[in-house]
Amino acid sequence: MQPSVGAKLVARVARWPHEETPPPAVPLSERELDVVRLLSEGHSNREIAGKLFLAEGTGKNLVTSVLSKLQVRDRTQAALRARELRLF
Repeated sequence: MQPSVGAKLVARVARWPHEETPPPAVPLSERELDVVRLLSEGHSNREIAGKLFLAEGTGKNLVTSVLSKLQVRDRTQAALRARELRLF
């Protein structure tokens, strides 16, 4: 681990027990929460659509909506943000 990353991690862990601010509300629909759970498990858009019985394009649109609502750029950040917000 790079020293700069280690320092950031130590600083964050040191603050962790003292951070009592509740996470902001993110208005995700039940379907979007399903999408977040599946993308957090590493499923592709096609797999997400299949598991939710949706057209692939609809699944992709839901993933895009989730990324936008969570204000993140990619699937990994979405999974981390959802976990941080205790969405699952």
